[in-house]
Amino acid sequence: MRHLSIWAPALLALAMNASAQSNDGGRYELGAGVVGSFFDKKTLTAPSGKVSAGFDNGFGASAWLGHHMYPKVSGEIRYDLLRNDAMLDGSGAKATFGAESHSVHYDLHFHLNSRESKVRPFVIVGAGVRMFRGTGAERAFQPLSQAAVLTKTTETAGLLTFGVGVKMQLSERVLLRIDFRDNLTRFPKKIIAPNRATGADGWLHNFAPSAGVSLVF
Repeated sequence: MRHLSIWAPALLALAMNASAQSNDGGRYELGAGVVGSFFDKKTLTAPSGKVSAGFDNGFGASAWLGHHMYPKVSGEIRYDLLRNDAMLDGSGAKATFGAESHSVHYDLHFHLNSRESKVRPFVIVGAGVRMFRGTGAERAFQPLSQAAVLTKTTETAGLLTFGVGVKMQLSERVLLRIDFRDNLTRFPKKIIAPNRATGADGWLHNFAPSAGVSLVF
């Protein structure tokens, strides 16, 4: 949450500047919300057997600043902070390691209704970057290290995001937002470093339902 407190004032400053330049009320949206975070897993094949590798279920927070450019199309810059422990599971053992991720991405929202509608379903397409960060304490011995090692390091990857959502008008200036996203990155092989195992290539899916509130101005 410390990182979100750093980003929020910056987004607020951008919003105030945008509001000062706008002559059309309701074109900008500033908000924040909570996020659930669920990753799929990779199956690593090691000499000792198969190991499931990835991140445990977690949670996080988001903040965003959007611009309603057209009646049914808006653009948005968004910051996400997610907490998911890195993990290895297999052969009767399990290893976990503290981890978090930070994402900044720009999304396009394609709404089914115009801005005057009180309920606005929308489709999300976006791209940006995600920084994975191992935060746990490294040890001399880690279970399943013959397959992979969980590390205290940082790794940055490109991010693609797709999803659907709905915006519901609570008052003239307040929106309730609910959305569901699939955030895709390459598997972070520096955070979860294969040792004598294969199978860590390809895309990693992060399924992220979220709910929040926006101020429209």
